[in-house]
Amino acid sequence: MEDTILILDFGSQYTQLIARKIRELNVYCEIHPFNKPLERGIHIKGLILSGSPFSVRDPFAPKPDLTNFKGIVPILGICYGAQYLSHFFGGEVLPSNQREYGRANLSYVDRTDPLFGGISLNTQVWMSHGDTIASIPENYHITASTSDVKVGGFRIEGEPTFGIQFHPEVYHTLEGKDLLRNFLVEICGCSQNWTADVFIDSTIKSICGIVGNDKVVLGLSGGVDSTVAGVLLHKAIGSKLTGIFIDNGLLRKNEFEEVLESYKHLGMNVIGISAADEFLSQLQGISDPEKKRKAIGRVFIEVFEREAKKLTDVTWLAQGTIYPDVIESVSVNGPSATIKSHHNVGGLPEKMHLKIVEPLKLLFKDEVRRVGQALHIPESFLKRHPFPGPGLGIRILGAVDAEKVSLLQEVDHIFIHGLKEAELYDQVWQAGAMLLPVQAVGVMGDERTYESVVALRAVTSTDGMTADWAHLPYEFLAKISNEIINKVRGVNRVVYDISSKPPATIEWE
Repeated sequence: MEDTILILDFGSQYTQLIARKIRELNVYCEIHPFNKPLERGIHIKGLILSGSPFSVRDPFAPKPDLTNFKGIVPILGICYGAQYLSHFFGGEVLPSNQREYGRANLSYVDRTDPLFGGISLNTQVWMSHGDTIASIPENYHITASTSDVKVGGFRIEGEPTFGIQFHPEVYHTLEGKDLLRNFLVEICGCSQNWTADVFIDSTIKSICGIVGNDKVVLGLSGGVDSTVAGVLLHKAIGSKLTGIFIDNGLLRKNEFEEVLESYKHLGMNVIGISAADEFLSQLQGISDPEKKRKAIGRVFIEVFEREAKKLTDVTWLAQGTIYPDVIESVSVNGPSATIKSHHNVGGLPEKMHLKIVEPLKLLFKDEVRRVGQALHIPESFLKRHPFPGPGLGIRILGAVDAEKVSLLQEVDHIFIHGLKEAELYDQVWQAGAMLLPVQAVGVMGDERTYESVVALRAVTSTDGMTADWAHLPYEFLAKISNEIINKVRGVNRVVYDISSKPPATIEWE
């Protein structure tokens, strides 16, 4: 692929954010672990060295092999990356004597340097490091400073290698996007042609070339990723694609019928499978969250395999894998041990002897939505909140049964419908209701009641990695609480979750 920027990952929490900012500038980039060999065929226009939780002085500090890059292609070291370029090439990095975390201002900027072209003097930047560059090699030239940090930025004379000790990818660095544009366009010569339309055209050609006349089966969830993957595949291979949408009995109220109808309007060949009884019977008496996830995942595989086998001559299994899933599986520290089991439907391809096609594996979630818009997929799909794979099964704390599912569906319906009616739905990243395994005392009429407690959860976020609780208006919460208690038999108390992620997670299980 032309115009690829490679980001070497040293384990920084900001690495994905660097990639997303570059993609927003319509330049294609890939994140690659610093300690894994590169695949052949990648045409690299520039290299970015990410930050890291390590110090360059640590005995196990990441040490990338830059033999094939330094002095050959442009390099930008960010934070740890800049300190690495200094410390291991003749300079010195030491612990900071003063605070180098948070907002700072550039008191000196070399505007003749191509990286800092057009960057304002005193512009705000974001620092996040415990070490600082105490001295730089002789052929290094300081390009930016703050009042506390003399070597805020540098360039190596005679080669296109640059370093900065602040983070241009975070929004606190006010002109960070301009600085990244300077690196990508002015220094690396990238053409900024990575757009949704270009992606769609190249992906359709790629699918046709890989799949040919073979048949493909795709598991649909009604969510953004699987829907966009389905429409892309449909455009590429038409009737050779069959989608399977399974009702596990844990979907939202009326969701199965409504989503199935919407898929038909998109012209896709989709089979709807009602399997609620199978899932609920296997969940009977199970309270442990992970055991519930595994039971739901196991039954999904069984139902999907059974239905897919009814199709003839299927060769490929399509999946809505997106780029963060790919990054997770090849991270610096190896695959995460904490991936929830419902994300993993591994075993299906091998069990069914199918090959895998993943048309969205290069995209972040926001890019998936932009591709969906370019494909003219209805907003009702693209703006849907994320919904967990196990559905209401992990929003019912404790054992799951049909009665609890029905109760929670009603509560959830009132909450989500209320958000849409109040024009608050699009301001929230994700929302839902949890059924708690406790009963609370209440008074209805002249009688004392012991009925269920439900918790409402709504968060704001950009990617789901971190989230803040949504500050919904008190008047709205009062109205929804009153409506739930009056309309849903069995509920006499409603609470609102005001926990952020971290330390809490978005879901309760």
